[in-house]
Amino acid sequence: MAQASKKTTRGRAAPKLAKVGRGELLTLIDFVRYAVSRFTEAKLAFAHGTTDPVAEAAFLVCEALHLHPDQFEIFAHACVTSAEGKTIVDLIHQRVTTRKPTAYLVNKIYMRGLPFYVDERVIVPRSFIGELLESHFGGDGEAGSLIDDPTAVERVLDLCTGSGCLAILAAHHFPNATVDAVDISKGALEVATRNVGEFGLDDRISLHRGDLFAPLGDNRYDLIITNPPYVDAEGMAALPPECRAEPKLAFDGGADGLDVVRRILRDAPDHLTPDGGLICEIGRGRELVDEAFPELPLLWLDTEESEGEVFWIAAADLG
Repeated sequence: MAQASKKTTRGRAAPKLAKVGRGELLTLIDFVRYAVSRFTEAKLAFAHGTTDPVAEAAFLVCEALHLHPDQFEIFAHACVTSAEGKTIVDLIHQRVTTRKPTAYLVNKIYMRGLPFYVDERVIVPRSFIGELLESHFGGDGEAGSLIDDPTAVERVLDLCTGSGCLAILAAHHFPNATVDAVDISKGALEVATRNVGEFGLDDRISLHRGDLFAPLGDNRYDLIITNPPYVDAEGMAALPPECRAEPKLAFDGGADGLDVVRRILRDAPDHLTPDGGLICEIGRGRELVDEAFPELPLLWLDTEESEGEVFWIAAADLG
C-alpha cells in the first residue's frame, strides 16, 4: 500500500531540510548563516518587518534566544546550548516548510524599536508611518514638519488599526493626545487590545469595531493616520505564500486597490479639525492615486526605505 504523500504548501512539495549534526553549528552567527542558506535555497519572500534573508535570520535567532535584535552583535560569536540550538533549527525549518512569516512563528515584531504581539489575526506590521511620525511631526522647526507642536495634538484617529501598533506609536509621539483606533475585524481588535494593555495605554487608546468612520459618530481629530487595504486584484492574485498567511481583509483594496482609500478621502473632512490632516499609506499606487484625485494637493512623503508610498493632505485642502 502506497504511503500518503507528505504535506504540501500551496500545491508545492514541502522542501526537505537536512538534519544538523551535533556540534556543526555553535554560535549565533553560525545559525544565522545556516538560516540564510536555507531561506535563500527555498526562495522565501521577505516583507514582514525584515527586508532580506540576513535580517530575517538574525531576527529569528534573537527571538529564539530571547534577545532584542539590537543585542545580536554583542552575542554574535557566543555559543548556544544544544536545547537552544534545537529551538532555532526547528524555527528555521518551520519558516521554510510553512512559508509563514517569522513574526507569526515567534508572535512578535518590532516597529521603531518597540515589540508588538502578532498572530494570524492581524497583518504583520511594516508601515512606513511609524518613521514618518518621528521625521515629520517632530515640532523641531524644520521645514518638513507637518504639525508644529506635537504636544498640542489632542485627538488622533487610527483607521484599520490591525495590531494597534500605529495607535500606540502615535500615543507615544503625541503625549497629550487620546487615540481612537478602528478595525472591522474582531480578531484584530483582540490582538490590539493585548498590545494596548501591554503598553499600559488603556486610558489613552480606545478601540472601536466597525467600518472606517462608522463607529465614531461626529468626532473630529487633529490627525488621522491609516494604513488601509490597497492591493489591487492583480496584486492579490500574485501574493507570495507569506502574504497569503495574513488576513486577506487587510490587503484587498478592490479591483484597482483604491476602494477603501476613496471612502477615507470622501469622509475624512467630516472628522478632521480645521487645522488637522490625514496621513495615508498606499504602497506603490502613487500614479493611480494621483490620476484618481487630480484635484487634491497630495504631499508624498519618503522614508529611508520607501519613496512616495505615503501621502499627507491637510484638512483645508480636502474641502
